[in-house]
Amino acid sequence: MSLLLAELTEKQFRKVSQLVHDLCGIHLKEGKEALVRARLMKRLRAMGMESFDAYIKYIESDRGGAELGMMVDVITTNKTSFFREPAHFDFLRDQILPDIHRHRMRFWTAACSSGEEPFSLSILLRENIRDIDRKDVKILATDISSRMIDRAKSGLYSQDVVQEIPPPYLQKYFWRVNSPGPKVYEVQKNIRAMVRFARLNLMDPWPMKGPFDVIFCRNVMIYFNRATQQRLINRLWEYIGPGGYLFVGHSEGLSAITHKFHYVRPAIYRK
Repeated sequence: MSLLLAELTEKQFRKVSQLVHDLCGIHLKEGKEALVRARLMKRLRAMGMESFDAYIKYIESDRGGAELGMMVDVITTNKTSFFREPAHFDFLRDQILPDIHRHRMRFWTAACSSGEEPFSLSILLRENIRDIDRKDVKILATDISSRMIDRAKSGLYSQDVVQEIPPPYLQKYFWRVNSPGPKVYEVQKNIRAMVRFARLNLMDPWPMKGPFDVIFCRNVMIYFNRATQQRLINRLWEYIGPGGYLFVGHSEGLSAITHKFHYVRPAIYRK
């Protein structure tokens, strides 16, 4: 059968959906069939397979563990940008940082994708914390995608990606890489040094200890069903220190979830 004619049946879609949900909690709703088929076609080509039946059989086999991770990688959306949802960064700068006077500060971006969020956070902290190099300030940045983590660790971004960065920050915290072709910019070492990247499936045990002063878990829960959202919020509560803050995406209010957080303003909650 020609790969171009490979169709994703309803039964196959349900099977893929179940595998993805069991692995990382993502709920692929009805209506996502065309998206899933288009993205999985990339993996069929890479694996030299001509049908979704053969692909599903492989990822369910003892040899398919690594490919199961690759499948989740291509299905998950990795949309991000520098200083995305800027009202959050303004609130952090104006309302949170002035009240933190500790030597030790910990931040976590729980779905960091290709690194724009934690590097934005690092820039903001360096700009607004006095004597930051004398303090113990660290950012943990995690994502389920190994591919995205590798890209984030490189600290390299194309011109179209960095165009959202305020020009003074771009000039101050990025190097222009001398290379042929399109312009490429590299995050400077003093910004990268504050961030530690690690792969983490939010459904797995969390090896870090915390507590964190601020957790960014934005635009993650929209991919989970209500029960998974509830479990995640309960776990995040345990990892935030007293008085600490949780940021979620602007489309992810917690009104439908039972939680102990205090509502501060849209998409911002405090323990």
